[in-house]
Amino acid sequence: MLRRHFMGISAKASASALLFSSAIFKASPLLAKIGIQFFSLPKLLDKDLPGALSMLSKIGYKEVELYGPYPFSNASAIERWNSVTPSLGFKGSGYFGHTDKEMKKLLKENGLSVPSIHTDLDTLQTNMDKLGEAAQVLRNTYVVLPAIPAEKRKTLDDYKKMAEDFNKIGEAAKKAGVKFAYHNHGYGLKEIDGQIPLELIFANTDPSLVFFEMDLFWTTAGGADPVALLEKHKNRYHLMHIKDMKKKMHFSGDGGDPKQWIELFPNMTTAGNGVLDLKSILVKAKENGVIHFIVEQDMVDEPQKALKSSFDYLASL
Repeated sequence: MLRRHFMGISAKASASALLFSSAIFKASPLLAKIGIQFFSLPKLLDKDLPGALSMLSKIGYKEVELYGPYPFSNASAIERWNSVTPSLGFKGSGYFGHTDKEMKKLLKENGLSVPSIHTDLDTLQTNMDKLGEAAQVLRNTYVVLPAIPAEKRKTLDDYKKMAEDFNKIGEAAKKAGVKFAYHNHGYGLKEIDGQIPLELIFANTDPSLVFFEMDLFWTTAGGADPVALLEKHKNRYHLMHIKDMKKKMHFSGDGGDPKQWIELFPNMTTAGNGVLDLKSILVKAKENGVIHFIVEQDMVDEPQKALKSSFDYLASL
């Protein structure tokens, strides 16, 4: 009888411990907040901004990253954007026809915050005051350059000049109350005259002024190892674009031509449905300073289905 009584108590204790540890595990996901880059669903945002934001909120997303141009962007950026929109099938960007205050209200109603916005080089260099004013409304911390214009990254000297410009932009951003980050689109990861251009940018920029956003898909397409970069440049990457690959592929060239980006679009897939070891990468990202994790699947078909699949996978980690 004593033995049966002891066994019963032990079984109950084991069950209680299991439930307790399970509760702790469920309460501590790998990613506390999951964000979404607006370029994943531009047509939906263009057509019905309130409905699109409501959908994202119901899926579980907590953060959004905007892309430009914005009403205050330089005329050159707006002109370039208008020249490509006919081929994209949508024209919306920035606040999608709303004011910054209207956008803020819609985001707040859906429990969404804005850690970062993408903008162009011209606006970063000459209109930082307006980016700072926008940040006062949206409360974003980062202003991000999504890519260096092709004509400004042909040689090592171009990259050295860009590093100098990044320091100036970072200083201006600090004065405006925001932080500047650079998103590499997969180019500059192969040697030019014995040097890797991205490493040159890291070496020649001030860590307190210039931060980085890693895109897992484009970094891999450029032939680099995301984990190696995260570990080598600890605390430089503050943001990350999460996108998976159906199969591991590299650019057909050096990654500098946007046509090479478009070639790889069909190889994008939802998070957890590809060949990248996302869990291991995300663990290393957190260990090495990444703060914001943002799903991006450029102009994906059936965004509601695809973006929910990515969220569900990431939330399960």
